[in-house]
Amino acid sequence: MTRQNAIAAAAAYHASGAFLADLARRVAHRTESQEADRLALLRGYLDAELCPSVAALGFSSRVVENPASGYGPFLIAERKEDDALPTVLIYGHGDVVRGDEARWREGLGPWTITVEGDRWYGRGTADNKGQHSINLGALSAVMTARGGRLGFNVKLLIEMGEEAGSPGLRALALAEKASLAADVLIASDGPRLSAERPTVFLGSRGLVNFELAVDLRAGGHHSGNWGGLLANPGTILANAIASLVDAQGRILVDGLRPPPIPAPVRLALADIRVGGGPNDPAIDDDWGEPGLTREERVFAWNTLEVLAFETGNPRAPVNAIPPVARATLQMRFVVGTDGEGAVETVRRHLDAHGFPHVAVLPTRMETFAATRLDPADPWVGWTLASIAATTGKTPALLPNLGGSLPNDVFADILGLPTIWIPHSYPACSQHAPNEHLLGSVAEEGLRIMAGVFWDLGETGTAIVAARHS
Repeated sequence: MTRQNAIAAAAAYHASGAFLADLARRVAHRTESQEADRLALLRGYLDAELCPSVAALGFSSRVVENPASGYGPFLIAERKEDDALPTVLIYGHGDVVRGDEARWREGLGPWTITVEGDRWYGRGTADNKGQHSINLGALSAVMTARGGRLGFNVKLLIEMGEEAGSPGLRALALAEKASLAADVLIASDGPRLSAERPTVFLGSRGLVNFELAVDLRAGGHHSGNWGGLLANPGTILANAIASLVDAQGRILVDGLRPPPIPAPVRLALADIRVGGGPNDPAIDDDWGEPGLTREERVFAWNTLEVLAFETGNPRAPVNAIPPVARATLQMRFVVGTDGEGAVETVRRHLDAHGFPHVAVLPTRMETFAATRLDPADPWVGWTLASIAATTGKTPALLPNLGGSLPNDVFADILGLPTIWIPHSYPACSQHAPNEHLLGSVAEEGLRIMAGVFWDLGETGTAIVAARHS
C-alpha cells in the first residue's frame, strides 16, 4: 500500500457520508462547558463517544478528573506500536461554547448538523469536534493503508474545558507529564488563513486581561452644582487609557511593547495576506503600530484593546457626575514580552503619569503565555512539504496564531515542538450563532492529515534524529 492509498481512504471516508455521520453524532452532545450544570454531559462525550471511537483504533484510554474542581474531565489515550518509533501527541477539545439556540437562523440549530451547499452548520463543527474528528479519521485511513499499523506511536489528549479557559490543563500536564511525553505535538484548532489555503501555525500570542477602575465617592452629584469642583472618574479613566495606547492604537508603554520582529518571522509573514475574504471586515490601515505590514501587526506585534468601558448609566444618562468608572483591557502579546508582569507594568506607568487613583486589577479570565516554535525547526519544513505534496498548494506558515490558545502547556510544560494544522476558516462563525464547517475544507483536511500521518510513519524517526543531532 502507498501514501496515495492512505489519502484515497481518507477522501472515501468523506465521500461516503461516514465522516458526516460521525460528526453529527458528536455535535448532538450538548457539551457547553460555560454552563455550570453540564459536567455529566461533558463526561458523557468522552465515555459514550470518544472512548469507543479510539478503542476501535487500538487505543487504550482513561478519563481523568479535572484538577480544577467543577470543570470537565480529560481523556488521555495511547496507541503504542514500538518504543523505537516516534511518538506524536494529538490534542483537541470536545467542549463548545453556549448553543445560543434562539439566535441561530431559521432552519438551523446548534445540536443538529444542517448541510447547505458547502456549509455544515452546527455547534462544534468548526470548534473543535470537526477538527479532532478529521484527525481521528485520518489515523484510521493510514491504518487501513498500512494493514492495521501506523508506523508511529500516538498519544491523544482531549479536554472538556477549553471554552472555559482550560482550567486544570496546566496542572494535569504537570501531573501527567510522563503519560503525555512525545516527540512532537500535531494538533488542530483555530482557522486557516483563508478557506482556500492550507495553513500551519507554530504557537500563539499570549493573552492577559485586566481591569482599570476609578472609584471616587459613594454616589453621583448634580453636574450643574458640582461640575468643575468634583473629579470625574470617567474623564480620569479616559485619560489614563490614552496614556497607555494612543488614538491610532499604538502602545505607548515600553514594557508592553515587544522586541524587534525576528528576521525568520518577517520572512515567513512576507508570504501571508490578511483580509479580503467575502465576510472579512474592512481593515483600517492607519491603525496600530506604524511601519509594520498588516500581517506583522496581527502575528508579530502586541496589541492593547479596550473591551469595555462604563461610567454612569450609558443607556439612561442623568445630569450627575458619576462616582465610578471601569474599563476592561486586553493585551495580546508575542514571544519576548513579559506577559506575567503586564499588570505591574501598567501600575508603575500610571503612578509615574499621575494616575494614582486608577486601580489595576487582574480579571478572573485565564491568561496564556506566548509561544512560537522556531520556523527553522526540522518539523516545520517537514510539515510544509507533506501538505504541499498532498494538495499541490503552498501552505501558509504563521509563526504564531494571532489569537491565543494553551500552547504553552505543550511547548513549556511538556517541552514539545508544536505544529498546528487548522481545518476551519476565518468566517466559520465559531463562538457565534450559525457556526459551520466547510465540507470542502474538511475533505482537504482529511487528505492533508492522512498524508502527514503517512509521512510520520515513513520519515518521522529521521526528523526526531535531526532535531537531536
